[in-house]
Amino acid sequence: MDKQQRQDILTLSWSIHDEVEQAVLRHPASKTDKEWPDKQRLLLADMALHLLQTALKPGELQTEKLTHNLNAILTLSDDFIGNVDLKAVSDQLYQLEAEHES
Repeated sequence: MDKQQRQDILTLSWSIHDEVEQAVLRHPASKTDKEWPDKQRLLLADMALHLLQTALKPGELQTEKLTHNLNAILTLSDDFIGNVDLKAVSDQLYQLEAEHES
């Protein structure tokens, strides 16, 4: 992928991100509502766009930001995927990052 293609995708992703983020903010559901999973899916899409932006941002990959993106995605996905403890996997990301830094 050349530099211009990368930039075009990033620009498009910010436009999509703005729309998704506004949809999250407008969504009326709270945690106790039956529509809560719909709002969480929008938030999951928002976090996926952040992951895309982190991955394609020019320069060196920011591993701390990548860890935060993955944490958010795993934490949100934990409510949708019942056969794996994704929250525990997410917690391990931070343990591994701390071990790597020391």
